[in-house]
Amino acid sequence: MRIIAGKVRGLTLATPKDLRVRPTADRVKESVFNILGPAVQQAKVLDLFAGSGNLGLECFSRGAAFVTFVDNSRESLALVKKNIAKCRAEERCRTVLASSQKAVERFHRQGERFDLVFCDPPYNQGHVAAVLAALGQHSFLAEAGCLILERSAHEELPELAAPLVLVREVKYGETIVDFIKNFPKEKG
Repeated sequence: MRIIAGKVRGLTLATPKDLRVRPTADRVKESVFNILGPAVQQAKVLDLFAGSGNLGLECFSRGAAFVTFVDNSRESLALVKKNIAKCRAEERCRTVLASSQKAVERFHRQGERFDLVFCDPPYNQGHVAAVLAALGQHSFLAEAGCLILERSAHEELPELAAPLVLVREVKYGETIVDFIKNFPKEKG
């Protein structure tokens, strides 16, 4: 697993020994970042279900303003911290030990909003529906922000509540990546 582009391009990240952690494949990651293009630059990024920090650190390398990593596993966050240090990204990154639900509730209460939210939960365990429900209840996605949701091809995408709109869905074998934008109601 490596950083594909940007200031720490080519850097190999430490990988999890736990087989339950499934890092995003390099070809999928490269395609996702080609779709996002310059939207990463200066973005405030949230990496939910961070695992190794692969997606958030790719954002850091490509010029994101700040990256927050959330995971409920101490082992995963230790790995994320190791990879942050490897990238020399400590000043522009933070880690949060919490479930995705507790973290998004906290971000909502604190008025914190993110331009890009990466969500790559364990497949087929109900996390996709839970994150989308939390997003409907607790706004943590900035106006015109984008949720990049990775899921199994066997897991249905629940119906999205306004102002969320599915703008793109891309299939890579058994993986689907959804690009969901926050289009708030127009004022007036």
